[in-house]
Amino acid sequence: MAPPDDATRPAAESSPGGWQPDTYLRFAGERARPFTDLLARVSAESPRRIVDLGCGEGSLTASLARRWPGAAVTGVDSSPEMLAAAASSTVPGRVMFEAGDVRTWAPDGPVDVVVSNAVLHWVPGHPQLMARWAAGLPPGGWLAVQVPGNFRAPTHALLAALCRSPEWADRLAEAAPHPDTVLEPAGYADVRAAYPARPDGTTLLPFRRVFAVGTRPS
Repeated sequence: MAPPDDATRPAAESSPGGWQPDTYLRFAGERARPFTDLLARVSAESPRRIVDLGCGEGSLTASLARRWPGAAVTGVDSSPEMLAAAASSTVPGRVMFEAGDVRTWAPDGPVDVVVSNAVLHWVPGHPQLMARWAAGLPPGGWLAVQVPGNFRAPTHALLAALCRSPEWADRLAEAAPHPDTVLEPAGYADVRAAYPARPDGTTLLPFRRVFAVGTRPS
């Protein structure tokens, strides 16, 4: 979750006292889709230890133990409210949760899969943080990260303009979403020019994914 001093967390999900798990879970299905899509790309066969950084209320963290029954799974979060909600997903010896800040987290031993879903857009300078996590992986380890890619979308651009408008600038200018909060896909793969050949001879072609899901009212 967001660091405790983050001033840009969504008002609908947080309060002056912290995060609100019940409100967060109103859109549990929508939040689970990118997590599922992210983990579908992790081909670890028999990981022994998995860490979910920014685990929130824990239900998605628990799903990692169902996918990899032989793994011990730890969820890490800085929100006491979220950790209290996550307690119901604890499975002794299999799924556990602990307080921690993703900005300072470091493994106390080998971690085969490190997951961070919809968290790092709260953390300035997170590419350097990811590099540190990747450097700490054991041979065969996996790092899986998902961040929203809509900081240049009209939703965020209009919100930023409103925050910086004369009426609200004195109170909200610092909270305005910044278009460079997250990198383009190529940036996370350390590609610095358009479609260059990588050292292993492959070429990265980045593209955004869009999910559209609808239902007909009964």
